[in-house]
Parts: sequence; structure tokens; C-alpha cells
Amino acid sequence: MPGSTESAPGVDDSRGPLSGLWVVEISSFVAAPLGGMTLAQLGAQVIRVDPIGGAADRDRWPVTSSGASLYWAGLNKGKRSLVADLRSETGRGLIRDLVAGLAPGTGVVLTNSAGRGGLAADDLTAVCPDLIHVEILGRPDGSPAVDYTVNAGLGFPSITGPDGWSGPVNHVLPAWDVACGLYAAVGICAAALRRSTTGAGERIRLALSDVALATAGNLGLLAEAQVNGVDRPRVGNHMYGSFARDFACADGGRIMVVALTQRHWRDLVALTDIANLVSALEAALSVDFSLEADRYTHREVLADLVQAWFSRHDADAAAAGLAKTSVLWERYRTFTDVVADLTAGSEPADWDHDRAMMRSLDQPGIGQYLAPASPLDLISTRRAPQPAPLLGEHTVELLRERLSMDPEVIAVLCRDGVVFDGSERSKGIRDAPTCDH
Repeated sequence: MPGSTESAPGVDDSRGPLSGLWVVEISSFVAAPLGGMTLAQLGAQVIRVDPIGGAADRDRWPVTSSGASLYWAGLNKGKRSLVADLRSETGRGLIRDLVAGLAPGTGVVLTNSAGRGGLAADDLTAVCPDLIHVEILGRPDGSPAVDYTVNAGLGFPSITGPDGWSGPVNHVLPAWDVACGLYAAVGICAAALRRSTTGAGERIRLALSDVALATAGNLGLLAEAQVNGVDRPRVGNHMYGSFARDFACADGGRIMVVALTQRHWRDLVALTDIANLVSALEAALSVDFSLEADRYTHREVLADLVQAWFSRHDADAAAAGLAKTSVLWERYRTFTDVVADLTAGSEPADWDHDRAMMRSLDQPGIGQYLAPASPLDLISTRRAPQPAPLLGEHTVELLRERLSMDPEVIAVLCRDGVVFDGSERSKGIRDAPTCDH
């Protein structure tokens, strides 16, 4: 019934802190789906709404050999899926009815699909006055942008890469998308807390470019350019302002070493047996390497001294030595290495030990693999990851339960292509009808 807060079948959110919150997510790509999944992992009921054929990210790489999107499955865990023709007034009306039926104090809409007629913020708050509506934009003026274009315009690619490199260097992590999705989740939680005491809804606009700009400002990068009149230089794998770099071992393995504090530095000097050389260098340069600024300024020559020790040790021996110190370090690994470490000597059942973040997940269309629960390890519980829905898997169920629609009416909507019922599919999401978005 409209306003009900019963859980989706197979989902135990009874102890989730956001249990009772209903989120209608009309989205694609990274930021909005990540925000919705973050809320779902904390107990909210999240209904992902897609157009007929799925949104633009339904087949996004990486995909399996059968074409199922590992990306889509990863960002939509624990949600329910409703597919409707969002180009038709009938289809949009169903979504408005879904929002209108949310019980007071429970409704949220999270979207990056701005300007869709009949589903704009004004349309939805008209039918749900205490709605929390969050709209993710590319830029504050509503013009489009994605992580790569925002990053290019902000300056990070010009300080990424090795010293002396002349062109921009993009990074592979969609950092602004990730931060934007988490900001959206935080904003929804804050608005929900306020609504619980005032009864008032909220409208939030969140621009991807603003998230990136705020981060650059908060980290002092923009102030450095304005106050000091300089652009940060490229320093390769060094850490700006401190002593940290990767070192090659005798067997070709590489280890990242970070010496942030005086204790870290003392331990690294002792381990690598360069105390006399460091003292002589301090005297020759009239510097004090107990100071972080001096270590950074002379990082190249210090790194050469440290490298000599790593060149005499293989990665295992170097790791064993570092483990006995306070120095911060880690071997460089590939994703394949990480998976091998996670699954080494184990059976799938072993992945489900109490409070593990990575858990065994049987995802329809993909099979069994390791998937993360929320990294928020709440004292009350760490909820196991739930499978992502098949596209349209819950369409009929939601129309019946949330809108109290007659089965014959639903059948007509399915026949006429107003909605898509994916509940009977068993081989992933590739068999849904497609459309031009």
C-alpha cells in the first residue's frame, strides 16, 4: 500500500539507521547511483527508475563475456528496479504517483536527469510537499559536465605525472563523481534529520564541478596559486611537501614508502643504514632532515640513498624489514593481485565471516563473486551486500504494492510498452528492449 515501509524481499534492513526512508532514484552513471546505493546500504529502500531499455549506463564497461555490466551491478546493489516510458505522460504519471504515495516524512528523490517534463522538482514537490529532492548537475548553471571534463578544467591534470612532462595527465579514478555521490548521501541524511523535527522538505542542487572546486579549495590548491602566486609542480610519485616515494626492489617489486613524521624518518634511516650519510649531507647542505620541509626539498638525493637499500633486498625481505618499523608502506599490486589475496586458500563460504566487508554475492546474470558491503562498520550491524536488480525486475511488484494497481491494468501497461517487466528474466539484463535515450 502507498506509504508502506515494508522491506524488499530478501533485504533485511530492520536495523539499518535509514530504515523507513524511501528513495526514488532517476539516474545514470556514477554520482547519483552511488549516492542511492550508499543510502540503500544504510537501510533505505531505494527504487531505481530507468527508461525503457535502461539508462545510458546499463551496458557500461567493464562487462562480462556475456555482456552483463559489472559496473551497473556494482553501483546498484540492494535497490529495486522499475522501468517505465519516461517520454510518455502515462509513464511519467506513474512515477509521480509513486512519489505521491510515499508516507509523510519518508520521501526522497535523487536524480541527475534534470528537466524531464512532469518529473521536475516543482512537479514532484507538488504531489509530495515534504519531499527531499536532490538534483545532481554537471555545472551550477545546469550545463552538462562529467568527471573527466571537470577535472580537465580544474587543474589537476596539469600537476599529475612526472617532473618535466609537458602534457596533461588524467587519472583513472572518477574522484569527483565519487565525492559527489557521497555528498548527495550526506545532504539527504542532513535534510532527513531536519525534516524529522520540522516536517519540512528540502530541495538540494549539487553540481559536480562545485564538488571538485570545493575539494581543490579545501586542500589549499587554489589558495596556493592565489596567495603564493605559483602553480604546484609535478613531482611524479613523490608526495608533495613530505618524504614519500616508490622504491624498486632487487626482484622488480615496488614498494611505496611514506615518512610523514620524525619517528617515521628516524626508523627509515635506521632500517636502510644511512645515518652517517644523512648526517654528512645535513652538514654539507646546512639543513635539518628532522624537518619535513627539508626532507621534501632534498627528496631526490635522500631517495637515492634510500633506494640503495631497496636495491639490495627483494620485495619480501624489504616488506619484512619495514614491518618492524613505524614507517608507512605498501607493495604495489594489481586488482588481480588483490582478488588473489582475498580468495587465497578459501572457499566461497569463507568470504562470509562475521563483519567482513567483502562478501560472496550471487548476482543474476553474472554469478558468484566478491562484492563490498558498506565500508561504514556500524556497531549494530554490517549489512551484507545485496544483489543489484535485473533491469525492471520489480516493476510489476512496485506498481501492485505501492500504487495498488489491478493486475489487468498492469498487464495492459506492459503490453503497450509503458512499463517493462523484467521479473521473469534469468540471464542478466541484455534481453530488455532498447531505446534511444
